[in-house]
Amino acid sequence: MGGAVNEFPADDWPSLRTAEWTATRNTLHMWLQIVGKIRMAHAPMINHWWQTTLYVTPRGLSTSSIPYRNSVFDMEFDFFEHRLHIRASDGRSRSVPLVAQPVAEFYTRTLEALDELGVATRIHGTPNEVDPAIPFARDREHDSYDGEAAHLFWRQLVQAHRVLQVFRAEFLGKVSPVHFFWGAMDLACTRFSGRTAPPHPGGIPNCPDRVMTEAYSHELSSCGFWPGGGDEGAFYSYVYPGLDGFGDSQVRPDAAHYSAELGEFVLPYEAVRTAADPDAELLDFLHSTYESAARLGAWDRDTLVRRPDDR
Repeated sequence: MGGAVNEFPADDWPSLRTAEWTATRNTLHMWLQIVGKIRMAHAPMINHWWQTTLYVTPRGLSTSSIPYRNSVFDMEFDFFEHRLHIRASDGRSRSVPLVAQPVAEFYTRTLEALDELGVATRIHGTPNEVDPAIPFARDREHDSYDGEAAHLFWRQLVQAHRVLQVFRAEFLGKVSPVHFFWGAMDLACTRFSGRTAPPHPGGIPNCPDRVMTEAYSHELSSCGFWPGGGDEGAFYSYVYPGLDGFGDSQVRPDAAHYSAELGEFVLPYEAVRTAADPDAELLDFLHSTYESAARLGAWDRDTLVRRPDDR
């Protein structure tokens, strides 16, 4: 793909079959982890590891500005030009092509590009939240890249991001940005009750328990989109700590169901894509699952959520 795009496509909610891009998805996941770890190496700590995430942009996924000494730089996956752009605040830039290549080659090219910009960087060179975790420098197994599939995935993220932003804006309490976690490769938005939570038990593959302890330090209701868990990916909603009766809650729409294996409600992406009003279908899921969590968890719903007439 690539080149100029003169108008938005008619099928705003694109179809992307998981089975058709699994190899590309798994390779891209490792590339995203490398760039996310670079941001983590330089950005100051923010609660729940929010300083490590990526953000949906009009062209792809970006780190936003990363501090480095007395300057800043950013890194953006551009799914139109199919390049990783690295831009420094002194006006210099470098790019790494997004083409079929082993993770090891992408890793080397990316660190070399940073070196050329004078951004000295060391990261933990093994991926997190996957098993097996092949060190980036030795990973020649993941080497696929279908540019059209990557572009379609980004378009899925654009639609999910739009609706999650609406949902986020309704909450008056502590709420995360709508951001992309490269560990699990999901777009997420998290609401908090304001109360602390019991320590997370950890046990996530190739992820230190302290990471999960910080991520789940407070009671929360989290939702988002993950490019797995369904024929075309899935939307999800869960609570921490778990609540008795949450999995038995009556939520909407009818296509949503509770996965005991995952411990969360799941709504297939294709159910939203094919709905008469996809935005309303997804918002119904987000609202109904949050209401169940807030009711069972005794959240102060009257003061935490903005009334429609206050918007």
